[in-house]
Amino acid sequence: MQQSDLKKIIEKIVINKNVIPTIAVSGGIDSITLATYTSSIFKSNRVNVSHAIGPAVPIEATNRVKLLAKEYNWNLNIINTNEISDPRYLANPINRCFFCKENLYKTIKLFTKGSIFSGANLDDLNDYRPGLDAAKEANVVHPFILAKFGKTNIRKLAFEIGLGQLSELPASPCLASRVETGIKITPNLLSKIDHIERYIKNIFTNADIRCRWMTNNLDIQFNNPKLNKITEYQKKLIRNKANNLFSIADSDIIFSEYKKGSAFIPRNTKV
Repeated sequence: MQQSDLKKIIEKIVINKNVIPTIAVSGGIDSITLATYTSSIFKSNRVNVSHAIGPAVPIEATNRVKLLAKEYNWNLNIINTNEISDPRYLANPINRCFFCKENLYKTIKLFTKGSIFSGANLDDLNDYRPGLDAAKEANVVHPFILAKFGKTNIRKLAFEIGLGQLSELPASPCLASRVETGIKITPNLLSKIDHIERYIKNIFTNADIRCRWMTNNLDIQFNNPKLNKITEYQKKLIRNKANNLFSIADSDIIFSEYKKGSAFIPRNTKV
């Protein structure tokens, strides 16, 4: 489908509900694009945007949402969904994302009477996404899925509506996704992961990396730059930082190529 089809879908939903929707914006390119595009449709109304903060949300994502809210005049509501106090989430089972999204949508509903929009897209349907089950239970609407938009379509739309370099923003799931399935989630651990990733991004411009806390090691994965471009000196800097943050030995820190979902290990999971 084209941009015009997406516009018709969003307009129809809003007309039926007679209320401007609330868009759940994580700070990633999908939800950012949806919020920006929706606000361009309803220029005379401020689009409602809810952004959840918490230990699993990278600081840079929150800062990005705040800046865009000012630029596009969003009615931004910063919320704390408090999933970190949910023992089901903390246990980090295979369906951890369900409990995160369940808390998210329940909290958003406290502040809105209209539809809740998410930035989920067609590509998400090809992956294991328990968060989509929580969205279904909460009657969340996915305009990109309805308009048959995948990630490529979203990045193209982001560029067309003026988001510029953000259209190439690397995917960055929540920090809890860096923790191997079955290892307990703690605020302290998530803070350390966020800290080391921000440190690495200060070394490499536009870095696309994951620092995964695994049973046997800290696996620092590089998508951009590629692993073979990392010098021994740069690795030493990163090791030293990780040593101090995580109190682990050099032998427990490995560098590897990025592998999607490699901290997700169903066999270790108790649901």
